[in-house]
Amino acid sequence: MFRILLLFSLFLATSHASDFCVADLKGPISPAGYPCKSQVTANDFVFSNFRAGNTSNFFKASFTPAFVEEFPGVNGLGVSAARLDFEAGGIIPMHSHPGGSELLIMVQGHITAGFISSDNSVYLKTLSKGDLMIFPQGLLHFQLNSGKGKATAFVSYSSTNPGAQLLDLALFGNNLDSALVQKSTFLDPAQVQKLKGAFGGHY
Repeated sequence: MFRILLLFSLFLATSHASDFCVADLKGPISPAGYPCKSQVTANDFVFSNFRAGNTSNFFKASFTPAFVEEFPGVNGLGVSAARLDFEAGGIIPMHSHPGGSELLIMVQGHITAGFISSDNSVYLKTLSKGDLMIFPQGLLHFQLNSGKGKATAFVSYSSTNPGAQLLDLALFGNNLDSALVQKSTFLDPAQVQKLKGAFGGHY
């Protein structure tokens, strides 16, 4: 009986540690995440920088992440978030998240969003305030401001770090020989040169 009480008391004394593991960003990262921070406060579970990002760029859009690096409290919990802000005509171009599914929540304006399934079916919808849309893990998808004013959405992910691969940057923002890009994309040399120039690749 004494042993049972001792084990139970040890469990109670340490059970809070299994509830969460706030990331110690100074420690090494592994597939399981960061090691746990030893001293934790309520501030570790609050993200206070979800303001609109800079939309003065090529895409007329911004992406403000609250992944584990920005929000250590999500470490090991399998969730994270981000904020999307769009000027008129702004776009988050075709991309995928290999590490998690995405749930988008509209809060302002109108966004046309869609994804392409593995059998090349297209699922497309124009979203308004209060609408939600899910983008399954690993599938190519995009979001375009289809309204006349600004648009804002919040997204959540089923991962603390879902990763992202932007299709345009993957194709044209690198030093892959342009002749190979032309053959693999069926684009003519002038188009490849233009796109490599736009995305910082070497022609």
